[in-house]
Amino acid sequence: MSGEFGGEFITLTDEDGNEFELEYCSTLEYQGTVYMSFLTVIESDEDTQEDEAEGEDDGLVILKVIQGEDGEELLSTLDSQEELDAVYELFLQELLEDEDGD
Repeated sequence: MSGEFGGEFITLTDEDGNEFELEYCSTLEYQGTVYMSFLTVIESDEDTQEDEAEGEDDGLVILKVIQGEDGEELLSTLDSQEELDAVYELFLQELLEDEDGD
C-alpha cells in the first residue's frame, strides 16, 4: 500500500462546458480497448442534499480511452449499453476480487 492518503482526482468538461470532478478507481483492458472507472465526487453542502435523491445515476462512471486527432489520449463515453454492461461486470468482478484478497 502506498504512503499516500486519498485518491487521484480529475476534472472533466462535458460537451456543454460543465465541469465535474471524478475520483479515479481503476483501469482495465477489454477487447483491445482501455477503460477507466471513476467515482463521482459529491460536495456536501445544504444545496446538494436535495439533489442526492435525484442523483440515482451518480456513483461509478466508466469511460474508455480513445486516440484524439492529434494522437492525444482522450476519455469518451461508451458506444452502447451492451459495451457498458460487459465492462461494468468486469470492473465489478475486479472490485470483488480486491475485497476478497484483503
